[in-house]
Amino acid sequence: MNINIEPSWEKVLDSEFDKPYFKNLIDFVKEEYKNHVCYPPGKQIFAAFDHCPFNKVEVVIIGQDPYHGPKQANGLCFSVNDGIPMPPSLVNIFREIEQDLGKSFPPTGNLERWAEQGVLLLNATLTVRQGQAGSHQGKGWETFTDAVIQKISDEKENVVFLLWGGFAKKKGARVDKSKHHVLESGHPSPLSANKGHWFGNKHFSKTNEFLAKNGKKTIVW
Repeated sequence: MNINIEPSWEKVLDSEFDKPYFKNLIDFVKEEYKNHVCYPPGKQIFAAFDHCPFNKVEVVIIGQDPYHGPKQANGLCFSVNDGIPMPPSLVNIFREIEQDLGKSFPPTGNLERWAEQGVLLLNATLTVRQGQAGSHQGKGWETFTDAVIQKISDEKENVVFLLWGGFAKKKGARVDKSKHHVLESGHPSPLSANKGHWFGNKHFSKTNEFLAKNGKKTIVW
């Protein structure tokens, strides 16, 4: 199946695109986009891959679903388009960066700047129907994104995986910890963060320490 995705990923994931589940998934997504308002826009479904080629992946952050409000989702987990108010989880991410690294809040919640430095911002499910969280779960996206994580784990070394919350921890459970650096904490959503499971995890400085130790460029968070 011909999928419009960044060439290095197309090569790595080629075997997935011909599997029956993926064909069924694409048929489902096409129908949903034809009959309902869905996010992100069609051209941005694979934006996480387009902004962060396979050979450049240094950090993986795992989210769950795209935002389901108008103009929010841009294909990168936790990220919103320029000019869109930051959702609570993203605010808490920047609060932790502020505490951890002393960096002030950025003017935009668009995380394309992270992706282009080698941060794969991967949602488990890459599409959603407007106003209906989780509406595209269980249709095949999870199988696809599991394969993505497995490929990174198997074929790369010294990647930092940031697993925030129970869902991400489960999703990243098969990452080979003998080859990669896995950091876990609670989710940045207010429900978790306000119970003390998020703030103070220092994941951003810890990530940069690991990258520097392994002779890699650090991330400008």
